[in-house]
Parts: sequence; structure tokens; C-alpha cells
Amino acid sequence: MSHRVLLVIAHGSRDPRHAATVHALTQRVRAERPGLRVETAFLEFNAPSVPRVLERLAAEGADEVIALPLLLTRAFHAKTDIPSVLREARARLPRLRIRQADVLGPSPLLNATLGRRLREAGVRPGDIPRTGLVLASAGSSDPEAIAVIAEIARELRHTGWCAVRPAFASASLPRTEDAVRALRAEGVDRVAVAPYVIAPGRLPDRIAAGAEAAGADVLADVLGPAPELARLLLERYDEARVMVGASLSA
Repeated sequence: MSHRVLLVIAHGSRDPRHAATVHALTQRVRAERPGLRVETAFLEFNAPSVPRVLERLAAEGADEVIALPLLLTRAFHAKTDIPSVLREARARLPRLRIRQADVLGPSPLLNATLGRRLREAGVRPGDIPRTGLVLASAGSSDPEAIAVIAEIARELRHTGWCAVRPAFASASLPRTEDAVRALRAEGVDRVAVAPYVIAPGRLPDRIAAGAEAAGADVLADVLGPAPELARLLLERYDEARVMVGASLSA
């Protein structure tokens, strides 16, 4: 077997669309780099769990695992849950080198994926100057994560949209429907909602419901298994490998 493994760690969901989307994304990563072994694990709700996959990889003779959080911001799961699971695994599997890669966002490749989904939903280049955009994320109680979403919204405002507002499906305000209505109140005639989430589930459904309730003109799909997102996973993997090499040579 390959002695170095990319382990993509997703949160997991009771919604079967979530796991199906994650597996479709990791399959695209495999297709982008055929020589790399890519495994998938979940923090909760879905199998296989992170500890079980790491135990199996150790038993199969893997030397090194790059654990990549399938997360868009550095919030609780990236700062606490995943490091805790990996620490416990290192203690139980001392021969297996386990490194945690950085989260996915922010990244120009994520912005490119958002643009792809908006185009697929019907937004044409000529529409952008007269369209307000709601960047709708899952939400977090972590101030750092909220600040990242707000900064992405500010960056998107400079790409031609007449206005951009962040929104959140949980933990933070405003909600998607409130952001859509605020843009309408400012005189924006056309509003598009772009879910800044990777896979379907309860919170993306809440974003969609808010967009519909407020009468948004366009609702883009979740980021999903887009080619740009697959390339971003490999980019984070490569960055983690470089850091590992630097630490070993120090």
C-alpha cells in the first residue's frame, strides 16, 4: 500500500446527501492525483469514524497520514474536536505519523467554486453589477470564523457585485432571509444567495428555506464535488507535506 495517506475528515450528518457528497469529492481528488491514497472518515453520524480508519491504516503499514479537515473555517471542530481525536490516535498508534493539515478557507479556489455554482444557477456576467449577493455560511460561535466570513464578503464586493452581505444558518446573525430583505431595503432589485457550505444537510436546507421565504431571485447549490474544491484539498495536502519536511529537517 501507499505509505503516505491523505485522510479527509468530514463532520458527518444524518442526512445521507452529506456523506454521498463527501465521497464524491474525495473520489474527484483521487482522480486528480491517481498515485495518492485518499481515505474518508467522519467525526460523527457516519461511518467510518476517524479512530477506526487510523487503526486500519496503521495495521496495513501506513507510515504517515495527513489529516485534512473538510472545514471552511477554523472554528470549534478544527481547533478542538479534530486535534483531540488525533492526539488520542497518536497515543494509541505511536508508529503512525499523523499530521493535521489546515482548513480549506479562505482561498481563491473557494471563491472560484462559488462563482461556478452561481453561474450554474443562472447568474450571467452581465447580471453581476445589478445583483446583490448573500454569502450564506453554516454559522459559528467562534469570532475568528465569523470574521473570516465577513472578510470574504468584503472581498467579493470588489469583484463586481453591487452589494454583498454575509449570513448564517446558525449561531450567528443575520439569517439568510434577513440579509436578502436588507438588500431589498437598500434598493437592490436582484438578489442571489450562495451557500458557503460543502455538502447538503440541515443547515444548507435552512439557507435554502430562508432564500425562498425572502424571495431571492437565485439560489446556488452547495460547493459540493467541484473540481476547484478537489484541487484545494490537494493544495492543503501539499502544504502540510512541505511543513512536515521542514519540521523533520529543522
